[in-house]
Amino acid sequence: MPTIAVNKADLFASLGREYSTHEFDELCFEFGIELDEDTTDQDRREKDGTIRPPELKIEIPANRYDMLCIEGISKMLNIFLGREEVPNYRVVAPEDGEMQTITVHESTLPVRQYISAAVLRGVKFNQDRYDSFISLQDKLHQNLCRQRTLVSMGTHDLDKIKGPFTYEALPPQDIKFVALNQKQEMNATELFEHYDKDESSRHLAKFLHIIRDSPVYPVVLDSERRVCSLPPIINSELSKITLDTRNVFIEITATDKTKAEVVCHILVAMFSGYCEEAFTVEPVKIISPHNHESREVPDMTPRSTTAEISYINACTGLSLSADEMCGYLKRMSYIARPSATDKDLLDVDIPVNRADVLHQCDIMEDVAIAYGFNKLEKTFPGKSATIAKPLPINKLTDILRLECAMAGWSEVMPLILCSHDENFTYLNRKDDGTAVRLANPKSLEYQVVRTTLLPGILKTIRENRGHTLPIRVFEVSDVAFKDETRERKSRNERHLAAAWCGKTSGFEVVHGLLDRVMSMLPAAFVDREGGKDGYWIEELKSETYFPGRAAEIWYRNRGKETAIGSFGVLHPSVLKAFEIMYPVSVLEINVEVFL
Repeated sequence: MPTIAVNKADLFASLGREYSTHEFDELCFEFGIELDEDTTDQDRREKDGTIRPPELKIEIPANRYDMLCIEGISKMLNIFLGREEVPNYRVVAPEDGEMQTITVHESTLPVRQYISAAVLRGVKFNQDRYDSFISLQDKLHQNLCRQRTLVSMGTHDLDKIKGPFTYEALPPQDIKFVALNQKQEMNATELFEHYDKDESSRHLAKFLHIIRDSPVYPVVLDSERRVCSLPPIINSELSKITLDTRNVFIEITATDKTKAEVVCHILVAMFSGYCEEAFTVEPVKIISPHNHESREVPDMTPRSTTAEISYINACTGLSLSADEMCGYLKRMSYIARPSATDKDLLDVDIPVNRADVLHQCDIMEDVAIAYGFNKLEKTFPGKSATIAKPLPINKLTDILRLECAMAGWSEVMPLILCSHDENFTYLNRKDDGTAVRLANPKSLEYQVVRTTLLPGILKTIRENRGHTLPIRVFEVSDVAFKDETRERKSRNERHLAAAWCGKTSGFEVVHGLLDRVMSMLPAAFVDREGGKDGYWIEELKSETYFPGRAAEIWYRNRGKETAIGSFGVLHPSVLKAFEIMYPVSVLEINVEVFL
């Protein structure tokens, strides 16, 4: 959970009273947040000799983006305490009737095609408010915006630039401007090179990869073709916000339209309280000719939904009336009222800054918070009480683990993800299209979900090759395959695999483990021609194994014959791929056929 540091004196002043550390800790607990630290009694001396004022470090739930600044925390707590009413956020047309516009060009489609915007008029900044404004943007960039990859925001002094604005994508050499906190004009290519080399710009260099490989970069321009921002990297020095700024132009570019609107709503809701007319925002018109679309943003209308009174009471164990629930929801910044059409429903208006509310279970949770979790009656489960038991496949797995361990083998638990080469090429197997691939792997090591347990076991042997020989390891775990007949288009399959690494091949050792496991299941060794249920082995020609040193395992149950696995001595090219210098024999079978 993110931890927010706020000025202790400023927060208590906004709450209208002083709190002891214990009292404020209790208030935070009641509201569902946590006081992590009070720095009052700590050494707060800075390197330059100044004394930093006492701070409260508060842990905020990861989904409460509206509380990532002191404005959001104080507003929510004041509403919770009944000191303030739920804000009425309003969109107000400009006095001169001329709305700011942003025209979106089709050239932005390959990079960041969505944009939202807003104007805050008559904002009154001081140093603390300014710092909080910048800090909120940084925190939103870190979490909701996914390090600016999904969304990035730019804030500008509207009096220093001139609309109407355009949002387009240009070749980097054609984007020339003086970047924020710079003195020299550079084009985008030169600017990226500067950020790569400049130690003081390391915090920006980590975002360059987002657009660096694109032939065009997104850019916001004013009516005089002056650069306002180069999203998602940096704003222009031209439109820099200062303590003297009174009119703030906010532009938010994104690859996801919904998240762009969420970020815009949060930013506006937090700081519209400082406007000359509190909780008002001036709209901006977005024009997208290529989409035949024109819309006004932001839309500050609360989202309307319903919640079932019986559901909330059932989940909390309470017997609250509709009016009582409405009162508790008001403490959590909702506007709620009994439904006119159904006695079991509440009509609930969710404020725009509460993007975390997605289902009536979220509303139920807020009712419980407002009522008080400590006040909820503690009860034992009633008729729903059950006695748990393991799934048959898990019970079989535990039996197999115990048998292999008692036979002297050591269990390993590698990762279920591996590289494409480890799953196929290194084992001399062709990709048959059954592997589940990751759409956006973070590294070459984790590209596919394994279809065999062998890569993990062989990598374990590789990393422990200095261990005393022989090495005997096994694993009983899942592999995955594509399956279009399943709801999620894939299925898991439980396998048992074992590997022997020593100065000799150990073929007879893994064969012995197979016989032990099969006799325990039980599955007798039979002659294929005899027609009896059991298992038998046949010669296997596979490039994974040394020629003439591999066998396929077959199993017959009630007349149905199935190939359930294989064992043998690995081919030298497989050993070379996994950097193993000694012979290795392996066994792998599908154990689900025995259920």
